Amino acid sequence: MQHDFSLIDSHCHLNCLELEKLGTDLDGVLAEARGLGVNEMLCVSIDLETLPEVLDIARRYPKIHASVGVHPNVSEGEDPDLDTLLELAREPSVIAIGETGLDYFRSSDEHLEVQRRRFRTHIGAAKVSRKPLIIHSREADDDTIRVLREEGAENAGGIMHCFASDWALARAALDLGFYISFSGIITFKSADSLREVAAKVPADRLLIETDSPYLAPVPHRGRTNQPAYVRYVAEALARIRGTDLQTIARQTSANFHTLFFPG
Repeated sequence: MQHDFSLIDSHCHLNCLELEKLGTDLDGVLAEARGLGVNEMLCVSIDLETLPEVLDIARRYPKIHASVGVHPNVSEGEDPDLDTLLELAREPSVIAIGETGLDYFRSSDEHLEVQRRRFRTHIGAAKVSRKPLIIHSREADDDTIRVLREEGAENAGGIMHCFASDWALARAALDLGFYISFSGIITFKSADSLREVAAKVPADRLLIETDSPYLAPVPHRGRTNQPAYVRYVAEALARIRGTDLQTIARQTSANFHTLFFPG
């Protein structure tokens, strides 16, 4: 099916999809996405052990890009140093560093120190490699911004992924040159305050994502999420901002390419 718009899922975990639950294979997932106008994706790394799966997908599909990084919640496996991240970031399909950041939800004090150190290492890798950061922040707003400022993350730029906080965090991130990416959470009934933030973010800093297989938007909430469903995020964002789907598609796609493929 041809569409008069093209959407980009700026954050998904294709290698984590439980394809048997979807009753298809990866080609089928991508075909369903194309059917809803979703033609490009960023498949995001959460650890180095599964990074080969992420890279394999990105190498096989020209419109799927990859990142390299270790999620703040990961407590086992390799914790990369700067040189390791820089070496992995040389892979042509890798366009971003992360996801990285801070997650204080159900984290021990000991692991929080690991997170902060890991976060700083990833910021350093982004600055040297000149590849933007993908930031995960949960119940850690103040420390996330503090570390970004201390490490000069404005020299790398990036995305506040799956944004679910308040305008104060959004404004601070915007001031550092970051983009704000909204997920299916903006479709949830309980997300009125988040929708207020989504209405205020400048048009040239907006991105959309699924974070699939997690956080499926209404009308698919509770099911396995997939990149096709970024269409519903875009439609919700259009309603919130009093515009149309085509405008959101054009703006968010342009923003994605400005961030990751400047010039």
